[in-house]
Amino acid sequence: MEITGKNFIGDKLSGFGKVKYKTIDPLKNIENDILFVEATSEELEEALALADAAFPIYRELSGTQRASFLNSIADEILNLGNALIDIYCRETGLPQGRAMGERGRTIFQLQMFAKTIETEDWRKNINEAAIPERTPVPKPSLSKTHLPLGPIAVFGASNFPLAYSTAGGDTASALAAGCPVIVKSHPMHSGTGSMVSCAIIKAAKKTGMPNGVFSNLNSKSYALSHELVKHSKIKAVGFTGSFSGGSALNESVLKRRDPIPFFAEMGSINPIAITEGALKKGTQQMAQKIAGSIVLGAGQFCTKPGLLLTVDGENTDAFIKELNKALKETDQQCMIHPDLKKNYVKKSDKINGLKETVEVQANKNQLDNNLVHPKLSMISGDQFIANPQFQEEVFGPFSLFVKCKNLQELEQVINRLEGQLTGSIFAQADDYELIEPLIRAFKSKVGRLLFNDVPTGVEVSAAMTHGGPYPAASDSRFTAVGPGSIYRWVRPITYQNWPKELLAKLMN
Repeated sequence: MEITGKNFIGDKLSGFGKVKYKTIDPLKNIENDILFVEATSEELEEALALADAAFPIYRELSGTQRASFLNSIADEILNLGNALIDIYCRETGLPQGRAMGERGRTIFQLQMFAKTIETEDWRKNINEAAIPERTPVPKPSLSKTHLPLGPIAVFGASNFPLAYSTAGGDTASALAAGCPVIVKSHPMHSGTGSMVSCAIIKAAKKTGMPNGVFSNLNSKSYALSHELVKHSKIKAVGFTGSFSGGSALNESVLKRRDPIPFFAEMGSINPIAITEGALKKGTQQMAQKIAGSIVLGAGQFCTKPGLLLTVDGENTDAFIKELNKALKETDQQCMIHPDLKKNYVKKSDKINGLKETVEVQANKNQLDNNLVHPKLSMISGDQFIANPQFQEEVFGPFSLFVKCKNLQELEQVINRLEGQLTGSIFAQADDYELIEPLIRAFKSKVGRLLFNDVPTGVEVSAAMTHGGPYPAASDSRFTAVGPGSIYRWVRPITYQNWPKELLAKLMN
């Protein structure tokens, strides 16, 4: 299919804007040839008007009808074939295997939400019969269900052009709930987003969805993003990205006359705590496992382990040596965009430049284009506790190693942490009693706690929590992954004393 570079305003292509841009091929370090047109305020208004008009129709469709729409989106994405894989790779520098894996995950998520809404069980309906004979006050009949909020704004993520972007988890869950979606496409992979948008629109037409159930807006402008989240027709926002970007959008949401839910996943340094017992058991296999997680996807995962914590003991230096070795054996990797490489170099150099830091491992040779090597730095536990700068996320294959004097100091480090997506403990059976304070500390800091495992790789399932205390996520009560993420886009409503023949319609 041809990528026009225009915006999708409902089922119409539109490109009236005068501001244009191109995406980057990070491997070649050149611009791709497609010219994208930034959406104007007028086009934004039109997309919002269509979404607002579509909402009363779309929310009344049966779960089976919306499920058919989601399954059709999955089919249409698959029908894009190698053309989608090609543009994905040209806009990210990521390999074909990663592109195909992410496409598979995107399709699976859509099909999972389709299955979720095939019955009304997901609404968690509660029906309580009236008790007219109760004294001193009769009890009315009460029935509780969940209703969709309205049009949702979704922001595509830079590091996942498919699974967390145009038809990713936020879009799939919002459409499943009965909410129209307006996507602000990520400018680093606008071509990928355009192809996926075409698939969504095609599926909407095939399944008879109302025009405006989906729109896709191109823009490199922060102004359009803030205009979108501040608009009165938007009823909730889904965001995956940096803390700076997420917190800035949240400020705009809070300034609205009618504040709305803002669900943001804003990164994490994902600490791994390693006991002396685990180090004593063996360092090589564990070092290789952790190193592999650090460099996976050039460290461009929100679940990359950016903080390694252990007690300084007789096996600590052996572990560092093995970790160094594993990192040095890693091939140079390409980051998704020149700006991301610049930030990686700047932030990792900033941490390495702090006087407390010892640069354990880093390849000094300058790499062409957007290629990077992993970096590892080391500090003591008391230095980490004293300096909050060490908690800053470095997006890329960087990790900070913290040597603590004892388990008590390691526990203090965990207690000093901000909210995280994940935390991990590597330990042996003999350590179970010993690590109880670490478990308690981690439970108040993370959304997912792992044992003898690394955090990269987020299973899409009902048991998954992808979120965590602020600033990892803006609302720790919800997950951004799995069928439970649908509850971000609905609100409860209770019906009292309604006739059964009317109630049956109200509860579906």
